[in-house]
Amino acid sequence: MSDKTLLLIKPNAIMHKHAGEIISMVESQAFVLRDIKILKFTQELAASFYLEHKGKEFYDRLLAFMCSGPTIALLLEKHDAVSSLRELVGDTDPAKRKTETIRYRFAEGITENAVHASDSPEHAKREIRLIFGYNPT
Repeated sequence: MSDKTLLLIKPNAIMHKHAGEIISMVESQAFVLRDIKILKFTQELAASFYLEHKGKEFYDRLLAFMCSGPTIALLLEKHDAVSSLRELVGDTDPAKRKTETIRYRFAEGITENAVHASDSPEHAKREIRLIFGYNPT
């Protein structure tokens, strides 16, 4: 059975023209693209999306960064989609990133880390609703 998950290509990756390469990396791992959207985060959407990080030291910086330019959202499907995508995306910590990951290739730091990937099936459903406006089926 396949699952759905969300990938956001963040403003820095778009600014540096890495979106096509990131999408190619995802497709090469047998993810099926079910929906795509280009958006610009508002302060309200960013605050809602990253609610779990409210109060953390990096929260305001993260929101400002996410509102700084366009983001590409991808609704992806694959067996074990969440954990498969998290593995492809790589760690937020630069010291722990494996060379074959998206963040190793395109991240510029911890916050400007090129992409966001849902970290659980529950978060994927919530994030897909927030970004695409419907429940994934």
